[in-house]
Amino acid sequence: MDAATIVGLLADDHRRRCWAALELGAASTEEVVRATGLSAGDVGRALGRLASSGLLVQGPGGGLQLQSNVFAVAAREAKQRPPSTEHDDQPEEIRRVLRNFVTEGRINSVPAAAGKRHVLLEWLAQDFEPGRRYSESMVNLILGRRYADTAALRRYLVDEGLLDRADGEYWRSGGTVAV
Repeated sequence: MDAATIVGLLADDHRRRCWAALELGAASTEEVVRATGLSAGDVGRALGRLASSGLLVQGPGGGLQLQSNVFAVAAREAKQRPPSTEHDDQPEEIRRVLRNFVTEGRINSVPAAAGKRHVLLEWLAQDFEPGRRYSESMVNLILGRRYADTAALRRYLVDEGLLDRADGEYWRSGGTVAV
């Protein structure tokens, strides 16, 4: 797991509070509820997300156990990795969004925030040539290079006015055009 993913997971207040409670010795859901003051439902959701990401496992005695070593591993990997020059041709505010959601040309996740999602979709629209018509299968091939859920990306691109569709064909209808 990379450092950005860990930071993203712990950016949520409930997950961070649950992590802290476990780090300070809580070993069960009930103990985490007591230590954090959160509801059992909030703790369950936060612990579930930590567990599904691999940061939390059930220990040998049945208690909850953090995988604290992920910090050291992620730090070593981040230190060894050369800084990315991907998106250096973009303005700073766009580069910041793309660096958070795109790695080596692949989308890691689609942002929930509309503004950030629009930046990502604008970048994605650059893969489509203005004036050219594409079949749905061709659109899926182009989008599939970037992200597995091509249906979601198609829907987002159409909803944002970056692609249009009719009679089984798609074409670029918006976004910036490099001159």
